Amino acid sequence: MQQVKIPDHEYKTRIENAANLAGKMGLDILIVNGNEADYGNTRYLSGFWPLFERCGVAITPSGKSAMMVGPESIYFAGSVAKIDKIFVLIEYRESADPAVPEVKMDTFQDVFKYLGVTGEHLKIGVAAWLDTNLVIMDGIRGAFPKADIIRADAIMKQLRSVKTSNEIACIREASRIASIALDEVKNSIHPGMTELQLVGVAQASIYENGAEYEGLPIFIVSNEATKQAVSRASHHVFEKGDLVQIGLSAKVDGYSPSIGYPLSLGPLTGFRRELIEFGLEMHQWTITQLKPGVSASTIAKDFLRIFKDRGHERHYLYGPCHGMGLIEVESPWMETTSDYPLQAGMCFEIDTFAYAEDFGLRWERPCAITNDGVEIMGRPIGDIYEL
Repeated sequence: MQQVKIPDHEYKTRIENAANLAGKMGLDILIVNGNEADYGNTRYLSGFWPLFERCGVAITPSGKSAMMVGPESIYFAGSVAKIDKIFVLIEYRESADPAVPEVKMDTFQDVFKYLGVTGEHLKIGVAAWLDTNLVIMDGIRGAFPKADIIRADAIMKQLRSVKTSNEIACIREASRIASIALDEVKNSIHPGMTELQLVGVAQASIYENGAEYEGLPIFIVSNEATKQAVSRASHHVFEKGDLVQIGLSAKVDGYSPSIGYPLSLGPLTGFRRELIEFGLEMHQWTITQLKPGVSASTIAKDFLRIFKDRGHERHYLYGPCHGMGLIEVESPWMETTSDYPLQAGMCFEIDTFAYAEDFGLRWERPCAITNDGVEIMGRPIGDIYEL
């Protein structure tokens, strides 16, 4: 099995691009933080995905870089990270909050000194602001009390919004694996088994076919739980007549596209069928709108308008697409306020979700905007399965 992955030289290019943007923003240094759940920004720059602990990447406008990890991660990070210099800081420890008194820790001052950043009145940009916890921020402020600390999320958003051919290859491969797992799930489901047992079927297929991990917690829920936009599988035992929502995601070198659809254990009738068919119609409509140069807000506004015109406004929760890459949901979203044009290389989940009082549905597939249209990845979906 040939492994699809990001080549090492692309990580060097990412650091260079981040350094260039940091310089344009007038920063003395850029600090990008991440954790096990939201690892996208730090893994994008370093290739490292932390476990339990947090991690950070520091970059200067000159292009010099270093990693910051907690005390348990030093050898783990050293074995996989694409950044050579790694510092151990107590601020990046795990949530159990160990003191680790026997380990001599580095400091933010040590990191800055190594990178050649001196002075007191520094301009420090912090990206992944939502993933920078209070302990890390207090550590930066305590080390440089006279510094101007600003939010620099725009740098990472600009870097990650348009994917390279290597990134798209990882997404394409992960979509292939998720499609295989979907077939396994569809062929295995039957009354008497539980949602979690079916999750096991999906996990086995994902790993057997080359994924490094699940791209998100396997989404297999039924009946009223299908109206939950985010949820988790349970010990619910499937019965005849159940409506089941399936969403699977395989991770390939971090990239995590998702594919999903509703499935019924018996005939679909009445309003369930009506809303599921409407959702599929809107999913297919969205595909026809995706091409370079089109305004994201125009697609989102038209999407919402059709919901209203068809009498389904109360069943609407969010817009037609969201960004996808190292995290299954990442910036940019496609919303009525999104003032950017689609560009070749942008990757999205076509995520068509609708919900009613006692059920919901989601049709979902990954795509990449091309020079003249859109590439839809994974096997085609669109059949309404009544098993």
